[in-house]
Amino acid sequence: MQKRKLGKSLEVSAIGLGCMGMSFGLGPPADKKEMISLIRTAVDRGVTFFDTAEVYGPFTNEELVGEALAPVRNQVVIATKFGFRPDPNGGPLWSGVDSRPEHIKEVAHASLKRLKTDVIDLFYQHRVDPNVPMEDVAGAVKDLIQQGKVKHFGLSEAGVESIRRAHAVQPVAALQSEYSLWWREPEAKIIPLLEELGIGFVPFSPLGKGFLTGKIDADTQFDKTDFRNIVPRFTPENRKANQAMVDMVSKFAQQKKVTPAQIALAWLLAQKPWIVPIPGTTKLHRLEENIGAVNVTLTPEEVHELDIASSKIAVQGARYPEALQKLVGR
Repeated sequence: MQKRKLGKSLEVSAIGLGCMGMSFGLGPPADKKEMISLIRTAVDRGVTFFDTAEVYGPFTNEELVGEALAPVRNQVVIATKFGFRPDPNGGPLWSGVDSRPEHIKEVAHASLKRLKTDVIDLFYQHRVDPNVPMEDVAGAVKDLIQQGKVKHFGLSEAGVESIRRAHAVQPVAALQSEYSLWWREPEAKIIPLLEELGIGFVPFSPLGKGFLTGKIDADTQFDKTDFRNIVPRFTPENRKANQAMVDMVSKFAQQKKVTPAQIALAWLLAQKPWIVPIPGTTKLHRLEENIGAVNVTLTPEEVHELDIASSKIAVQGARYPEALQKLVGR
């Protein structure tokens, strides 16, 4: 597996593994033993970068990742997140944000236990908290780094001003935000800023929450616990309209004799050498397909062709429900 660098010194596999869907958000939790086996297979295939968060579950995903990676802890990089306050009554993920310094430190200690480790490699603020100055957030993580409990600081879905303010206090190694052929907004302001500051970019949902694989259409029925049920972009009529993007990617894939998912991931890898997508999956054949994308080389002409073709397709529907959209880009 090829390696890439996030920030100044965090080296990871060119493709990571997003673990959220194994426990949370995309239907019922998968079988724990099977997911431990899948995570360990990913390590065997060269994946060294694993993504989780305290609120995935809540808590169960960190426990899964911790158990799966304990035997190979010194070979891998674990990223987790703070900043949401899980609702004890099972309310939605976005029911409250909390990045007070004392809360950040509480979360770090709890996450360390669940992850069965003595250090968090990459600790992201999950969403910007408008009630806590970014300098205080970065300062709290800086304290944890100085104490040896965290190695690197990250942000998720943060806006330009927040990134600058955080980076001035404690260098930010990576920004994690959605980026794919059907969500290209980061290209306007975020990617140039990351390049300027030397911050890595970790796109989540690099396959458009599964849509760019070509395995979802207007007739697909999601489980009642699947987050996509409340995403405007995934209404049946919007899926029907957005099929044009899948058709375009599939056509490219046929020409290259690879899969649509591999084209979507190869396109991201070709954008910048410091971009590391983290597709999630619960299936071994999908894991192997995604990892295979590192061997798909797109020429500059092919990248340009995909850029032009995707920019001509107007994607229908917001990528988040309104309540969650308000937490993005602050």
